[in-house]
Amino acid sequence: MNLAAATNENLAHTSNVLIYSSMAVYTLAFFAYIAEWVFGSRSKVGRTAAALSGEGTAAAAGPVVLGGPTIVTRSAAGTRDVPDGPGASGGTYRGDMWGRIAISLTVVGFLVEACGVIARAMSVERAPWANMYEFSITFSTVAVGAFLVLLALGKNVRWMGLALVTTVLLDLGVATTTLYTDSDQLVPALHSYWLWIHVSTAIICGAVFYLGAVGTLLYLFRDSYENKIAQGGTPGKFARSVLDRLPSAASLDKFSYRINAAVFPLWTFTIIAGAIWAGDAWGRYWGWDPKETWSFITWVAYACYLHARATAGWKGRKAAYLALIAFGCWLFNYYGVNIFITGKHSYAGV
Repeated sequence: MNLAAATNENLAHTSNVLIYSSMAVYTLAFFAYIAEWVFGSRSKVGRTAAALSGEGTAAAAGPVVLGGPTIVTRSAAGTRDVPDGPGASGGTYRGDMWGRIAISLTVVGFLVEACGVIARAMSVERAPWANMYEFSITFSTVAVGAFLVLLALGKNVRWMGLALVTTVLLDLGVATTTLYTDSDQLVPALHSYWLWIHVSTAIICGAVFYLGAVGTLLYLFRDSYENKIAQGGTPGKFARSVLDRLPSAASLDKFSYRINAAVFPLWTFTIIAGAIWAGDAWGRYWGWDPKETWSFITWVAYACYLHARATAGWKGRKAAYLALIAFGCWLFNYYGVNIFITGKHSYAGV
């Protein structure tokens, strides 16, 4: 790599155009996901209520089919069996058509954004995550990529599409306005191959943690919905229209746990790689710099969540709250520490 290479302004401009273009495509995908929810069948809404009526269990009401094969799972509390909802499309042709259009647009947006990230890297011949703007556009690209990989593996995650493109658009909006930094060369401390290793793994971890956080948040809403029905209550029209089509609370809980558990070892490696890089750059492996401290706090928070989730008395909502706190620590480690706290990691460019 030529560390003294000048910035290629044409490639930098191309990168900006591609990022803005991806935002336009994601906006179209956003409306397509909205259409999927709107045009999906509502005739199936209330089946969960039927499943939980009578004695308050699905067994009492008999088998329930929600727009396809019934998937019955045990809730975190172990007191009820609830089938997964039919998804945002509601099991209808029209809703599914809009869902497929939304996924196609998401793929196009991902490819355009990825090309923008690559063009940014080529413009200065280095890793495209040396400041908060570059970190943000790469982070959203990886988050969408992880979502698409799960879909390609046959996982039932299309229900996450609307939340994903909404937050990606917010992330890119903040990146292109508040966080934008001109394409430029690295500060001397970042001239290391560890930039490729340490920061790339941090981005991957954050993107996957984000998917887990979305699943956890929806789990809390869906669990409250199921509890209300099980107790004989009547959820509102909006709750019936949206929450009844999501996977069951147990499925969402399991999804979030598996996602967080899978990426936690990589977050551990990220901290270790950062310590090794610090030893090379600053002559010490750990100095309780704000970024180091909050990375460790995030690690502890996720470790507590995983331990709690594996402990019978802490499954369900208590563990879910810990998961959201842990992701909040990760967000503060990225935004709060970079913007509000000065330290050796102050390369935000804002």
